[in-house]
Amino acid sequence: MPAGAPSQTLESTGQHGFRAHSDGAGAFVPVQTRSERFTSTDVDAFGAVTGREQSWKLTPVARVADLIDGELDGAAYRVDADQVDGVSVTWAAVDAVERGRAGTPEERAAANAWSQTREVLRIDVSGEEKKRATIRRADLDSTPRAAHTVITAAPLSRGLVILDSVGRAKLTENVEIIVGDGADLTVVSVQGWDDDALHLAAHFATVGRDAKLKHVVVSLGGSVVRVNPSTHLGAEGGDVEALGLYFSDAGQHLEQQVYVHHDAPHTKSRVTYKGALQGEGARSVWIGDVLIGQKATGTDSYEQNRNLVLTDGTRADSIPNLEIETGDIAGAGHASATGRFDDEQLFYLQARGIGEDEARRLVVRGFLTEVVQQIGDPELQERLDAAIEAELSGTDLLAAGEH
Repeated sequence: MPAGAPSQTLESTGQHGFRAHSDGAGAFVPVQTRSERFTSTDVDAFGAVTGREQSWKLTPVARVADLIDGELDGAAYRVDADQVDGVSVTWAAVDAVERGRAGTPEERAAANAWSQTREVLRIDVSGEEKKRATIRRADLDSTPRAAHTVITAAPLSRGLVILDSVGRAKLTENVEIIVGDGADLTVVSVQGWDDDALHLAAHFATVGRDAKLKHVVVSLGGSVVRVNPSTHLGAEGGDVEALGLYFSDAGQHLEQQVYVHHDAPHTKSRVTYKGALQGEGARSVWIGDVLIGQKATGTDSYEQNRNLVLTDGTRADSIPNLEIETGDIAGAGHASATGRFDDEQLFYLQARGIGEDEARRLVVRGFLTEVVQQIGDPELQERLDAAIEAELSGTDLLAAGEH
């Protein structure tokens, strides 16, 4: 449970334990209770973003101001989708799609995208045989854009959907994921943008009875990339595994605010995010919120975030939060750690004749690929391993080890 929160007076809060949510047009919410945050699909319902709001205080707001407040192109853009039996990928007019089944925006940028989207990308997964589909988008140019994607897994279906993004972008978007009863769905979102790309994304997921979602966020490219996934476990036996991998270079800001709401009996969640940072001004932000509600008896939950610092001049913010509203749970916990190389691991490798520089590379690769291997797709794993190696090629690991 969060500890050490500053005391507040009745005069400053209006009511003991409550405060105004400045990103919610005067709405009042319990301190740090994610389930009660103000939500709206109307951008005008949110107040102006100053950077002091709870959801924005660690984000470089000035760099993404156009996406928070500006005019956006909400039309369809080009996608390249694998032709796979049991996976349908289509565009539809916004008024022909039921939106909001998985969640609604908690902040202004997501509401801005919601308000200005004109066409929705629909991805429908059906059939009990497992299938794999990649949906690629490349070079969205420098026009500020809004986007909305709805991924629906039919009951008892099984599938892997990869959302693969590269090239230029200035994008704010919402992604809804609906996992039907008994379904098993993996969604991987890969951000391999160009160095100057800006990307804000809110992912909302709802998981049905005895269904499982594996949600993976991989952020390697972009100037500012902020992907915030929220999962609602509102049916008995729902299961989510939330994985994340990021590698922040000089001047790069990579952010993830993860939320899991256990709202039904015998639900399970595992959250594991791991990142590396190198170069002056490299920044990562991870905030993990888990709420175990009153109805969520028998919950089994654990979240962790690990960061590996490779050079001086970096900053990693890691903030786990856990709220429990029932005493009848199977287990719950959280962990967070940020540090440099493990000297014992390095000693072990060097004692077996491996040079110091290569030993350091092996440690970093092992640290990050632990997440990659959990995706369960050899083709994507090979690609991400190569991307990690490319990131490491610009790191002076020996210099990093001298401090």
